[in-house]
Amino acid sequence: MSTLQLLSEHACFGGVQRFYQHDSSAIGLPMKFGVYLPPQALQKKEATQKNEAMQGKVPVLFYLAGLTCNEETFAIKAGAQRFAALHGIAIVTPDTSPRGAGVPGESDYWDFGMGAGFYIDATQAAWSKHYRMETYVASELPGLLASELPLDMARAGIFGHSMGGHGALTLALKYPELFRSVSAFAQIAAPAQCPWGEKAFSGYLGDDREQWLAHDATALMAQRQTPFPAGILVDQGLADKFLVNQLHPDKFEAACAQAGQPLTLRWHEGYDHGYYFIATLIGDHLAHHARQLQA
Repeated sequence: MSTLQLLSEHACFGGVQRFYQHDSSAIGLPMKFGVYLPPQALQKKEATQKNEAMQGKVPVLFYLAGLTCNEETFAIKAGAQRFAALHGIAIVTPDTSPRGAGVPGESDYWDFGMGAGFYIDATQAAWSKHYRMETYVASELPGLLASELPLDMARAGIFGHSMGGHGALTLALKYPELFRSVSAFAQIAAPAQCPWGEKAFSGYLGDDREQWLAHDATALMAQRQTPFPAGILVDQGLADKFLVNQLHPDKFEAACAQAGQPLTLRWHEGYDHGYYFIATLIGDHLAHHARQLQA
């Protein structure tokens, strides 16, 4: 019996956009996620109605959304399904935090707590029971999907936006055996050095800044030697109001240069931090991942 509860399904570019819920052992609460299955994953079922996991498996991209978003945001706003269908790649969109954890104050701020899990495992007592997004995204969810859906976890990539760009880069660097490709839009590139990161890390991890560096893409990259030789793609809008104080892509660029990591960092005049920016460039990101996952 499947452990996934199908909440909704929508035909989309020859494939299907679905939303699921399941009981998460990592989080200790129900979690929701979206998945787009391209037409290549939906071979015609025989009269015996074979299990989907036995059908043709396709590469998969994990997309991590930003602050205040949920499992539906990217699927509705980015326009990625057209390109996912073209390349034959599935896209998985986890939620951005636990929901209903009951931690006092978890809904008080838009940039900390609910909707702002930062894709880390909290260590502070108030948060550590349920706020375990790193374990959820990098361990539990891939294992669940591999057993339930026609996804080839040997060909998995990860990308994200803002807080999710931070999550994509850090998880890619920490779990290279899982993620073969990585890209980001307007990521929080050095969270240990910006207000958003300082607020989240002090709340979830405590005041020891040395512990924060294990969740900082710039710090992690500086310790590596060419972890992704096929290259990393990053896009950043020059009209992004968070660029100067929160994002610091230049720090990540310097760390990549130190590590010998090929990086394509593209600057875009007039583009801000929102999904119009992502929708403009999403085709390039799907093509970037397709080249690496289908090689």
